[in-house]
Amino acid sequence: MSERDLSDQEEIHSKVLRAGRRTYFFDVRSTKAGDYYLTITESKKFTHDDGSFHYKKHKIYLYKEDFDAFKENVEEMMDFIINEKGSEVISERHQKDFKKEEVAAELPVENTTTSTSSFTDVSFEDI
Repeated sequence: MSERDLSDQEEIHSKVLRAGRRTYFFDVRSTKAGDYYLTITESKKFTHDDGSFHYKKHKIYLYKEDFDAFKENVEEMMDFIINEKGSEVISERHQKDFKKEEVAAELPVENTTTSTSSFTDVSFEDI
């Protein structure tokens, strides 16, 4: 095992956040010099057609000298999202009582006598 792997294993404090298919790990680790830094790992589960699965992981290393700027940027982005879209989750995937019929009922009805488009002509870029 390399020195980097050994230092990466030295967890000081950890917290887990489960969010659907994603799990976020927040780990305080120690540098070789004995200082602390934060790793944030996103782990996402992917299931194959045959029932087997695998995980994809993405990791961010965050050092103390970047904490203030990182925190400011995250807070600014979260505030922007809440101010623009509110705090209600609008993705049907996250609504426990979601029914596809409700969305169809909310969509505007097109005049089918003048429309030549079909369902396959729908653009999904805005979804």
